[in-house]
Amino acid sequence: MGTLKTILIVIQVILAIVLIISVLMQQGKSAGLSGAISGGAETFFGKNKARTMDAMLSRITTISATLFLILSLVLSLVLK
Repeated sequence: MGTLKTILIVIQVILAIVLIISVLMQQGKSAGLSGAISGGAETFFGKNKARTMDAMLSRITTISATLFLILSLVLSLVLK
């Protein structure tokens, strides 16, 4: 049971690092009024929105945050 805890903690540390890096690599959303207008236009008219780097980082952030949350809950139950 000790090795399972160690493996889960190592996975959680790796997920935390991935989450931090993916959040820090994303561009800020407060680019001003011109950024809001062009960003809205790109959302509606951009054909490659799902293929951009920002969309990929957003997806990585969502997945790693969800996995981090679930693993934290599992670890809190296992470490009692």
